[in-house]
Amino acid sequence: MPIAAMAQVGNNDKPARQMADVNVIVTDLKSNPRPAEQIIFIAKKNGEKFSGRAGKDGKISLKLPTGDTFVIKVKTIVDSTKYGLIAIRELLPDEQFAEPFLVTVKFEPAKSYRLDNVYFDFGKHTLRPESFTELDELVSYMKWRENEKIEIGGHTDNVGTDTDNLKLSQNRAESIRQYLIKKGIDPTRVIAKGYGALQPDADNSTDQGRQKNRRTEVKIL
Repeated sequence: MPIAAMAQVGNNDKPARQMADVNVIVTDLKSNPRPAEQIIFIAKKNGEKFSGRAGKDGKISLKLPTGDTFVIKVKTIVDSTKYGLIAIRELLPDEQFAEPFLVTVKFEPAKSYRLDNVYFDFGKHTLRPESFTELDELVSYMKWRENEKIEIGGHTDNVGTDTDNLKLSQNRAESIRQYLIKKGIDPTRVIAKGYGALQPDADNSTDQGRQKNRRTEVKIL
């Protein structure tokens, strides 16, 4: 933990907000750098957010206000994964930290994510407006992970014929693909694939199971 050093301030100087330098190193589980990962620090007192994106060496440098504890999160496709906490004590008006705080984030992202807030009308492939918030999160992810390619996978329950389910799931996946393209994502980075009822995630004999099987997933390729 950094030690504090005394800094001289003039009598007429208005105390500025005390900030601490924080250096972040993002690696995979084998300690290899993970470039382009976005790390978010959320202040517990007021929810203020600070974030940085790792360079090619996996490193980020940023400043955080003193006198607070921050939740550390790693931005993923549709959400942020909580990683840990960092506490930065409050400094006296004429005090500063002599060296930066160091945070090491070891992170291996999931290869598949479920889009829980993407909706279609029954039996149709038109996206409902309440889907746009989560899809815009996916657009944002694709823009800062500019070399990443994904597959949009559409899945149904087993109600109806296999042919109809495959067609519906393909059309729904393609609707999402087209949404991403219209938002500026390169078409070559997104594949749409309909699986119908071929890959159930739960038991189709119950309403709850069928609901769970009607899903859209994003797979990192």
